[in-house]
Amino acid sequence: MEPPPHILVVDDDREIRDLLSKFLERQSCRVSAARDAREARRLWPLGRYHLVVLDLMLPGESGLEFARWLRTQSDVPIVMLTAMSEETDRIVGLELGADDYVAKPFNPRELLARIRAVLRRANGEGNASQEPPAKAIRFAGWTLEPARRRLLNQDGVEVPLTGGEYELLMVLVERPNRVLTRDMLMDLLRGRQAGPFDRAIDVAVSRLRRKLEDDGRNPSLIKTVRGGGYVLAATVEKAAELPASLAHAGGATP
Repeated sequence: MEPPPHILVVDDDREIRDLLSKFLERQSCRVSAARDAREARRLWPLGRYHLVVLDLMLPGESGLEFARWLRTQSDVPIVMLTAMSEETDRIVGLELGADDYVAKPFNPRELLARIRAVLRRANGEGNASQEPPAKAIRFAGWTLEPARRRLLNQDGVEVPLTGGEYELLMVLVERPNRVLTRDMLMDLLRGRQAGPFDRAIDVAVSRLRRKLEDDGRNPSLIKTVRGGGYVLAATVEKAAELPASLAHAGGATP
């Protein structure tokens, strides 16, 4: 039996911390709670966390600053808690690598659903296709290994991806040369419609372009379709096995 997911809750509101801790523990989660970034930094090396629930409005070091630090330490999934009026901070948080967000005030069950969805994506579960994933997917000189959830560059060196970046890339390589609207991408990635001011998809595409060394001002790989959405402009090939020369190149781990 797998151990319960260990979740770090970071929020300066004691009532919210206690509510979430008790609620998530009743849902078979293990919870550690911190009232600010300083306490969260102290707790971080003491546990192996599967996900972080992070309030952006923290006293002292902000949630955004803590998220920036956290991304230097780990690719652990992050679900942000934001106020309805914090659209700019929400966008910045997504740019830093957060995987999802919930606006305050929120229903604990909605947060639980988001947490479970993010954990499923991080564990590679919940794919609609029942076919076993290809060992390697090649496009424009890049190699994506679904079984290991990793991206290799032309030299066989791994390029780290967050859970959200990996999921977006998988959606694109599974539908090459097909225009995907923002609403379609949001549905495929999160199972919900994008709000009229929700730039989460644009932020995620921008981050992924940087990882793929695709010029954001004049992208040639993930192209923007005016009034439409995005398209992966590349030939995609799926292979059963990686060539030995690539599998062992550039420090790629076995």
